[in-house]
Amino acid sequence: MRVGRIGVAVATVAVLASACGGVGNDDTGSGGSTGATGAIGIEHPTGADQLILRVAYEGGFVPYEYTLGSTPFWSLFGDGTLIVPGPQIEIYPGPALPNLTATPVSEDGIQAILEAARDAGLLDGDANYGNQCIADAATTVFTTNADGTTTVVSAYALDVGEPASTCGNENDAEARAKLAAFQAKLTDLRSWLPNGSVGTERPYDPTEMRVYVLPYQGDAELPQDPIEWPLEPPLDAFGEPVQNAPAHTRCGVVTGEDLTTLLAAAGKANALTPWTSGGTEYHLIFRPLLPDEHAC
Repeated sequence: MRVGRIGVAVATVAVLASACGGVGNDDTGSGGSTGATGAIGIEHPTGADQLILRVAYEGGFVPYEYTLGSTPFWSLFGDGTLIVPGPQIEIYPGPALPNLTATPVSEDGIQAILEAARDAGLLDGDANYGNQCIADAATTVFTTNADGTTTVVSAYALDVGEPASTCGNENDAEARAKLAAFQAKLTDLRSWLPNGSVGTERPYDPTEMRVYVLPYQGDAELPQDPIEWPLEPPLDAFGEPVQNAPAHTRCGVVTGEDLTTLLAAAGKANALTPWTSGGTEYHLIFRPLLPDEHAC
């Protein structure tokens, strides 16, 4: 696990929670589906399940199981809901359920964020910026839906060493520096967005949960009490096999009353808790789905 990623994510939450800001756009409707913002401003989607801007990490030298459970670093949706990883308890093993938070951002705040994104080059079309001197780092991927266009901009090793370093293509240095500065601003929204545009942070309650099922390989020095899988079908038939994954890895999505039941059980588990089904122990990885996600 790369310290840079965790540090940035925790910084995001710390800043959002550091001030008692006014309520953002809690009264904003979430039923919009296309999204003009009015006569003035940058057009963007307005639906609660429609993505405006996302920053995510892809690749890097991290354990396979970490990639299954990881969530995007920063996701802003059309109704103004901002979802980020919340504070992580520094214990081992950690909780089974990831901690995510949701914070409302007003339309004025959304517009300021999109203007900053435009200044960082995120509305100029797809781009990919490399760094040939660093190995095994993650790629920071910015996805922006605005002005009627979806743009994807990637920067390899953006959070490692000097952000503007390209080590092979100096023409990319300025673009990388702008992206790094913009990403840093996203961790400190209250310092530059309009007053009152960032509302009160709350826990994010998912309506869908991705569950990965793997063979159990616990830590012999940390024996864990097992929990019985509370749903049907049993785990050997749950979901579907995951392509290009270690053998016997399956994935399925849990919703509705089943999700309520599973959350109650998973709230008592940690990341190493064995789950039993049909007399066999399994390792489960829980990945809350964000509003625009609906499958494995």
